[in-house]
Amino acid sequence: MFKQCDRETVYLFPPSVQDWLPEGHLARFVVEIVEQCNLERLKASYAGRGSEAYSPEMLVALLFYGYATGVFSSRKLERSTYDSVAFRYVAANSHPDHDTIATFRRRFLPMLKGLFVQILMIATEAGVLKLGTVSLDGTKMKANASKH
Repeated sequence: MFKQCDRETVYLFPPSVQDWLPEGHLARFVVEIVEQCNLERLKASYAGRGSEAYSPEMLVALLFYGYATGVFSSRKLERSTYDSVAFRYVAANSHPDHDTIATFRRRFLPMLKGLFVQILMIATEAGVLKLGTVSLDGTKMKANASKH
């Protein structure tokens, strides 16, 4: 027979985001690395006025995980926090809107560059990332792909 497919069943206990991803997943690694980074300069620039801001750790991890997986647009990053389990894990099941993500990136871009280099160096040392040389040449070749 078939396994029952019941989408109406409610959870007895709310699910934990820790249970959503396997142990060796890249999203877990990114979150752990960002937690080790010194983000005091980012935190110090917040004035404490207005509504509560998203954690700089979460936004840096979200941006870096997005870049690592090929998601660069702030709108796509926002959408991914709803659609992707890994992005939900990185965002701690919150959903920052695209304006928040874009403003954070624009405001802290000089600091983010240094943080991203730091994260890449840690990932290289941990053996998760292999850095190499990518070469592109501008050779133009004649091809017969046109329908004309």
